[in-house]
Amino acid sequence: MTQASDRAALLLVSLLNFSYPGLDLFQDFSARIAPGVTLVRGGDGRGKTTLLNLLAGLMPARDGVLELNGLRLDSEPENYRRQVFFIDPRSEAYDQMTPPEVFAALAERYPQFDQALLPALTEGLSLTPHLEKKLFMLSTGSKRKVYLAAAFAARATLTLLDDPYASLDRASINFVAAMLNERAGDADRAWVVAMYETPEAVRLAGTIDLGD
Repeated sequence: MTQASDRAALLLVSLLNFSYPGLDLFQDFSARIAPGVTLVRGGDGRGKTTLLNLLAGLMPARDGVLELNGLRLDSEPENYRRQVFFIDPRSEAYDQMTPPEVFAALAERYPQFDQALLPALTEGLSLTPHLEKKLFMLSTGSKRKVYLAAAFAARATLTLLDDPYASLDRASINFVAAMLNERAGDADRAWVVAMYETPEAVRLAGTIDLGD
């Protein structure tokens, strides 16, 4: 089930098909993702993380069309992916970097990355004491906070967040919710958040329900 706002879609997903061996996960899946925050809700094994990887252009669909801001993944894959921010929270790609080094690397990739936002983001996520540590030295929650701070600073056309509240303390959850609510009014950026439950106090532009 897909519910979307009446705002013009930034991302059009048309007749997407994807399967794992023995499991047809998405069959003729279509969605319109508008600016603001869209929730992808579903139980374990329903394909939330897989869908984010498909939307990011990191996993090949069997067929279907993804068009972001007028750019199609199949015909302009590099330009499409440059508009998307997605880091798997379990990634070890940045483990040998400190948070400032991660931010610097991502700032080179995303031209609208706003370094001026980082002090407030690192403070709001209680990351300030950890800025000199490499990511492999951080707890799961703190490592996730680094990626969340980067996501909010990157200002990508499409930002994909996989279970952003996982492993966070209550104060950080409240901070992330507040930041998402600020983005709810974005006119030219879309945020797709995959979670098991609907996040409280976040205004949603749409919901994609994958079932329980």
